Amino acid sequence: MQSSLGLAFSRGDSNRLDVSDRAAHDWYRFVLSFPPHLVRHYMERFDLNSSACVLDPFCGTGTTIVECKKLGFSSVGVEAHPMSQFASATKVDWSPDPDRLEKVAATVAERAIDDLERRGVVDDPQPNLVQETPPLVALRKLPVDADKLLLNNSISPLPLHKTLILLEAIESAPEYHSHLRLALARALVSTISNLHFGPEVGVGPPKEDAPVVSTWLGRVLQIAHDLRTLQKIPRVNATTHRADSRILKTLLRPKSISAVFTSPPYPNEKDYTRTTRLETVLLGFIHDKHELQKLKRTMMRSNRRGVYKGADDHQWVSDVDEITRLAEEIEARRIAMGKTSGFERLYATVTKLYFGGMARHLADLRPALRKGAMLGYVVGDQASYLRVMIRTGQILASIAKSLGYEVVSIDLFRTRLATATREQLREEVVVLRWPGNS
Repeated sequence: MQSSLGLAFSRGDSNRLDVSDRAAHDWYRFVLSFPPHLVRHYMERFDLNSSACVLDPFCGTGTTIVECKKLGFSSVGVEAHPMSQFASATKVDWSPDPDRLEKVAATVAERAIDDLERRGVVDDPQPNLVQETPPLVALRKLPVDADKLLLNNSISPLPLHKTLILLEAIESAPEYHSHLRLALARALVSTISNLHFGPEVGVGPPKEDAPVVSTWLGRVLQIAHDLRTLQKIPRVNATTHRADSRILKTLLRPKSISAVFTSPPYPNEKDYTRTTRLETVLLGFIHDKHELQKLKRTMMRSNRRGVYKGADDHQWVSDVDEITRLAEEIEARRIAMGKTSGFERLYATVTKLYFGGMARHLADLRPALRKGAMLGYVVGDQASYLRVMIRTGQILASIAKSLGYEVVSIDLFRTRLATATREQLREEVVVLRWPGNS
């Protein structure tokens, strides 16, 4: 059942963008996004025809749907997180006129710089010269409830002030707001903020100042440059929906999907809402703790921070012996180690909720699949819960088989070193086929 992809991936470059792939993909992406060439490999292996429609039900920042658009396949993406769904939708919108986009961006930049300079603030200070905030300038800030959502010190006061001025200028632009805003999201995480990714999001040394408008403008110009190439590709439909991937029956047309390629969250301690928290808040997708909690309720229960009262996805796998055994092993390990915190008590629960959510997703997906549809799920083994090994790919394949799918193979994509156990963990592509028997 298990096999190797044979794509010669090494640990260092298995998710790195090739220069030839950067158009659209590099407008904004997660650090651990799977690479576009993995999508190409499986689209070729699935032997799709020109009428095929490809679904990514956990589309994140859109790697699958962007690559499918480049390859000439229609695609649909589903994503619960508003920032990620916005990014994926913008990355498959190749309609802006590049010259006009550049002109609009130049006008926005000029307006923002004028606004800053009237307040005595320089956008792009000289290297090694720390800009002192003019004494009469009241720096703009986020509302208190929004500010509380951010990681502490994730952006310094002066760069934040510049960013809010720029956002106001972007809102005044006559068109292309999505592309202008996405360029700012990319600039925030790469240059403006104090964040670093390795691979978890963290906060590095504070930057007292950082170029904001000039950095953003460079990102917009890159988008315009890419559009000149992308617009030469024959047009196909690519759409995204902000929705819960466990509830697909009413979202997708019956028998409309020829293939699925996706990477759902892994069962670990990674809170995916933290990774994009800064840009999610600054671009106005969430404003307070209540909205954050509401968002998490629409996402897969893959970590303890996403568990809320009333979650019942575990019912979908109540008869799966391996998941029951895992949950019992995790709970026994917790007791043996004397771990008593509320979060640690949730490890066994979240394991059942995660796989129950995946079962619910696979069940609800079936009516949308064409007979013979091929599916690829990129998943990873985990040992985050008290060092108990979770063979995610094997368990997911077993669940899929119980729901009527055929398990074609479990392909090794790459390995990574577990920090807790020092073991090599497998990341795999679980390949399924829908026979269309029900």
